[in-house]
Amino acid sequence: MPEGDTVWRAARALHEGLSGAVLRQAEMRVPRFATAELAGRRVRETTARGKHLLTRLEGGLTLHTHLGMSGAWRLARAGERPAGGPGHEIRVLLATDERVAAGFRLPVVELLRTVEEDAAVGHLGPDLLGPDWDGAEAARRLLAEPARPVGEALLDQRNLAGVGNVYRAELCFMARLAPWTPVGEVPDVRRLVELAHRLLVVNRDRALRCTTGEPRRDRALWVYGRAGRPCRRCGGLVAVEQQGPADRPRPVYWCPRCQGAPGSGTGGKGT
Repeated sequence: MPEGDTVWRAARALHEGLSGAVLRQAEMRVPRFATAELAGRRVRETTARGKHLLTRLEGGLTLHTHLGMSGAWRLARAGERPAGGPGHEIRVLLATDERVAAGFRLPVVELLRTVEEDAAVGHLGPDLLGPDWDGAEAARRLLAEPARPVGEALLDQRNLAGVGNVYRAELCFMARLAPWTPVGEVPDVRRLVELAHRLLVVNRDRALRCTTGEPRRDRALWVYGRAGRPCRRCGGLVAVEQQGPADRPRPVYWCPRCQGAPGSGTGGKGT
């Protein structure tokens, strides 16, 4: 699932593969921008902003993409088609003399003037993996709605940019917080924010996301995706509940023993 660390790696791959080169082919397979003429422009850079990708081109244009729940960028050598799915799932195709990049299943594809990037990403809170990360500001934004459930607030990219459903579950477990705990009842919001920062920084350079300190696929996460299996801390069974809009529900994983059951307060005992 693409979260801030996944998007950061995608930006690095696109930057290393395309930056400085001239586009020999550029196809945006979305109706609004299908006729855009990008071939012949040099790629300046690609950077991540939370879960958003900004590929800047000479001439003051930016290709803005978002991976959503299942999108991906894949690169291959020139003349080859990147592996990432069937051809009809490619929404953007960029090719230089040496590399080709394909964006699969991208829910957001748009072309902006570079000076107007704020129209796409200006609403985002501090970027957990950005050079200007500001933990104090992220904590301030979270505390601005003290009655809001902490799990929901962590997912709101206007508070801090980069946390997705996996990190929401893992952060709440590691802090022994029930996901529905009001932000105003979290003992130390700044500490929670800095934990989020540390987790994403540690994981940005590795493909296997790990929060337990055991980088093996079957041991890497505390609770996410482990419904009905023993909690790694207490041995109780990990629970799951679908929450969110009816058209886009997300599973919330937690340990009732360590974090508490719905309506039981702020979670389990201890630290």
